[in-house]
Amino acid sequence: MNIKAKLSTFDATMIVVSLVIGIGIFRTPAMVAAATGTPFVFFAAWIVGGFISFLGALTFAEIGSRFPKPGAFYKVVAESFHPSVAFMLNWTNVTIVNGAGGAAVAMIGAEYVVPILFPELKQNQQVTQYTAAVLVSVLIVVNYLGIKSGAWTQNILTIIKIGMILMLGFVAFYFAGSVPADAGSVQASDPLWIAFGVGLISVFYTYGGYQCTLNFGGDIRSPERNMPRAIFFGISIIIGLYLLINVAYYSVLGISGIAGSKLVAAEVAKICFGQSAYLIVSIAIFLSALGFVNVTLMQIPRSYYAMAQDGALPKIFMRINEKTQAQEFTLLFFGGTVLLCVFFLGTFERIVNYVMVFDTLNNATVAATIFVLRRRGVVSQNGKAYQVPFYPYLPAFFVLFLLFITVNVIATQPASILVGGAILLAGYPVFLILRRVSSNETSARRPNS
Repeated sequence: MNIKAKLSTFDATMIVVSLVIGIGIFRTPAMVAAATGTPFVFFAAWIVGGFISFLGALTFAEIGSRFPKPGAFYKVVAESFHPSVAFMLNWTNVTIVNGAGGAAVAMIGAEYVVPILFPELKQNQQVTQYTAAVLVSVLIVVNYLGIKSGAWTQNILTIIKIGMILMLGFVAFYFAGSVPADAGSVQASDPLWIAFGVGLISVFYTYGGYQCTLNFGGDIRSPERNMPRAIFFGISIIIGLYLLINVAYYSVLGISGIAGSKLVAAEVAKICFGQSAYLIVSIAIFLSALGFVNVTLMQIPRSYYAMAQDGALPKIFMRINEKTQAQEFTLLFFGGTVLLCVFFLGTFERIVNYVMVFDTLNNATVAATIFVLRRRGVVSQNGKAYQVPFYPYLPAFFVLFLLFITVNVIATQPASILVGGAILLAGYPVFLILRRVSSNETSARRPNS
């Protein structure tokens, strides 16, 4: 049942990139442009979001270096604070942020490919749902074959994703040459500082995900050295790509054009190259969706592994195929959750509002464990650990900023929080029940004295 390290620094870097770059960068710029209203506030949101995310990368790099365990995104909270706190946050994280998020990305990927495969059925919601379900099912099979099979698939898809963004960005610059005449502001209903805060909600969703690299602590070789490297390299690549593609969007469409384009990347390609480029970019974005769903299927079972170690889930969630390192039962369980979400979720924008409060709250809680790890002197097995600069000010600023985003979401989207909050609180009785089941299971396996 032990996890063996098989992933390299390159594998981990590609995982970081795909954990962050899913479909958000191709969709959320429209939401940010509509919320911010002006080029200055639009780009300020992306720049500030990138800067804060880099500070977060430094913080999570130290946590990963000090605490390289399977499912560490759950485990470090359980050991630093309490297993019930870790379970409640991860219960919400799995059922909403990752289950719903994976389903949302699968649906958006299907939206891009269905018009190509079934042009006469492109407005048919059921066809889109079934296509997304097939996408998820294929990736479940790939990951069922083993962690290296999933990693190889991830590397290929991530390289395609990076190449696609670079191609679209540079070609858009060549085509546009200058900002178009209609690049003026759009009407924003909120004051400047509120518009900036609302824009940051979507920006943070688009930058988020790199912290889940902690779940691969048991899979990465020499994690005390390679995990910080992977997070640094990955977040640096992501910030560069995001700024490039947003400037490219702006150079072709302007702020008003971005705000009015739901499928902004495909719209830019269509303007630059015509219908043939629209099809090419649609396929590339579909492959990007595959990459995000694949890495989600890779990392979430490791959280279940950590929960089962703590007795918060039955031991069956710890079962690992010694040869492939795949958690076969857990993968099928989580994959089934994503498939259910495909058929029961609403639009992408609604999902962003629904999950964001829990994403930032969870990240703030995990980031805060750096203070506990430092106080306890926790280091990896070889006694080494990366140290974040300007401690404790830098991680403290990052945690406070995440809490600010959490409060901002609650203030601006109070209605969407109610159902999610009920699910979060429901995690505590579920934790107690599952802890009892796991305890009874362990007692039943003990030989009679």
